[in-house]
Amino acid sequence: MTDDELMGLALDQARTAADREPADVPIGAVVVGADGEVLARAGNRREADEDPTAHAEILALRAAARATGRWNLTGTTLAVTLEPCTMCAGAIVLSRVQRVVVGAMDPKAGAAGSLYDLVREPRLNHRVELTTGVREQECGDLLRGFFRARRGARAR
Repeated sequence: MTDDELMGLALDQARTAADREPADVPIGAVVVGADGEVLARAGNRREADEDPTAHAEILALRAAARATGRWNLTGTTLAVTLEPCTMCAGAIVLSRVQRVVVGAMDPKAGAAGSLYDLVREPRLNHRVELTTGVREQECGDLLRGFFRARRGARAR
């Protein structure tokens, strides 16, 4: 599976998160194994679950661990539509994900190359391969459209 196809699956999860009631910020994540098999898919569920940790990446990592029967996700790739925050970047490192594919970067809160670079921090015992900018415009447009619509709804 190409990075573009993988990001397409993550975008599907992001759209699902935005379409749910209550709507969540449209961020999606997908974990695939070394053989390209999809192990887990998730979209943000913070609003739906009333859980501040229900980020797409965390949910996808948990589901991938259940699917493999192990917490150690060595050899896996995680695709996510928005650059992971510090919480998610920490979970990615601790779960030993091999590679992360990012759509849009997050210069205000990103921890995979923007504000911080936790996933490649040399002082940690695991570093992640990072690919950024995959379908970046589409990922960013989805987020910008979501927040534009929310601001418009509040103004009425």
